[in-house]
Amino acid sequence: MVAAQVTIARLPQDFERWDDLLDLIMRCFAYMDGVIDPPSSAHRLTPANLRDKAKDEVCFIATLEGRLVGCIFAAERSDAFYVGKLAVDDSARGLGIGRALMLAAERHAIAQGKPVLELQTRIELATNHATFAKLGFVEFERTAHDGFDRPTSITFRKTLT
Repeated sequence: MVAAQVTIARLPQDFERWDDLLDLIMRCFAYMDGVIDPPSSAHRLTPANLRDKAKDEVCFIATLEGRLVGCIFAAERSDAFYVGKLAVDDSARGLGIGRALMLAAERHAIAQGKPVLELQTRIELATNHATFAKLGFVEFERTAHDGFDRPTSITFRKTLT
């Protein structure tokens, strides 16, 4: 479980650390560069559009002794919450932060009456597939980005109880 000094919380309304949040996401998604095609949508993020994203979606953050070490965004859809931009800083791996962030998103979805969490990961990222399977997600469908004649993403779903 998460160490006592780690705090998981909904993004506060007065949050101003957009550069730090962007830096966290970019560091955590950097390993995908040169591995996935097309490149990650994380490359289109800016501090300003992260701020806008947080207005339209629910964002949970993890802090460790005041340092931003994790995040997840949850966007409401008709029958589910779509979770994305799950990021955990390398220095904080193994503390259960990713699991705790996902649990926060699950609890939020249940509180909003949504019985399903949904996420996407790229075909090439087999380790992510295994991680999400361990968290109870199952493959739902495969889709292709515009301009591709092969699947590029796998959509996973988890039914919540």
